[in-house]
Amino acid sequence: MEKLVEVKNLKKWFWIGKSPLGKKIAVRAVDDVSFYVGNKEVLGLVGESGCGKTTCGKTILRILNPTKGKIYFNGQEITHLRKKEMIMLRRKMMIIYQDPFGSLDPRMTIGATIAEPMEVHKIGSKKEQEERVIEIMEKVGLLPDQINRYPHEFSGGQRQRIGIARALATNPEFIVADECVSALDVSIQAQIINLLQDLQKEFGLTILFVAHDLSVIKHICDRVAVMYLGKIVETAPKRELFNNPKHPYTQALLSAIPIPDPKLRKKGQILMGDVPSPVNPPSGCRFHTRCSYVKTVCREEEPELKYFENNHYVACHLFSNPVDTNLSGAAK
Repeated sequence: MEKLVEVKNLKKWFWIGKSPLGKKIAVRAVDDVSFYVGNKEVLGLVGESGCGKTTCGKTILRILNPTKGKIYFNGQEITHLRKKEMIMLRRKMMIIYQDPFGSLDPRMTIGATIAEPMEVHKIGSKKEQEERVIEIMEKVGLLPDQINRYPHEFSGGQRQRIGIARALATNPEFIVADECVSALDVSIQAQIINLLQDLQKEFGLTILFVAHDLSVIKHICDRVAVMYLGKIVETAPKRELFNNPKHPYTQALLSAIPIPDPKLRKKGQILMGDVPSPVNPPSGCRFHTRCSYVKTVCREEEPELKYFENNHYVACHLFSNPVDTNLSGAAK
């Protein structure tokens, strides 16, 4: 598969102060992450709140500058591009924010909001921009006669459609959808997800879909990357991950998906303890403090992301080769 976006050993640390001994203290939001998003692919980035998913997405877009590592877009390294050089790329890389209301300027009409990226990048004349705005509004399910209304006059689902329209204004190649349905009602979530699927197919978009809801991920994504405390612990094609999850953390996440049938009972895996602090993450495997299958090596050595069958990668000491996929016999 041709890679549109690729990150290698990406780190994003936030410096928050110094210890009494003068050592710098950092929140390790994204800590040595490597993955790619294929051309016209939807990659799901999933994990608990606070694991670094949103920070990772924003760093890839250079909304946040990386602490270390490399970011490639269409084969070009963009890690250290200057502001003027990044402006040329911005029209190809857009974001849909989580909060459909907070991401919109209440003083601007939705027509002006959707047209703003085109004005910034000097795309087309005023008339062409207005025609493009109306065209995109119709694509996302908004009426052209709503063009002069303000964000407060719309529902949450409609405001998210406005956010999607704004992201599409410059005809981008890559979009980061940052928890874009988590703030919406379940019925509205389904509408927005179906809309994104239709737009992805129509425009040939490449999407990094950030979410914590695996049922949403299962519906829209082609591949899934599972993130825990700033690290990627497993990546696989969607069907492979849901049918054959290997990492204990992934198994716990999947066991928490509710089944919409009262006759079926599902025993979920309850993770013990709290997520460790990204300021002082555990040594070795970061998941070992909550893992039921922890071994001595898990506490001492950080596992590498290793390849298994079917384009499946796992970072776990429980698997030394592709046939070690049964956790039932793992040492505790």
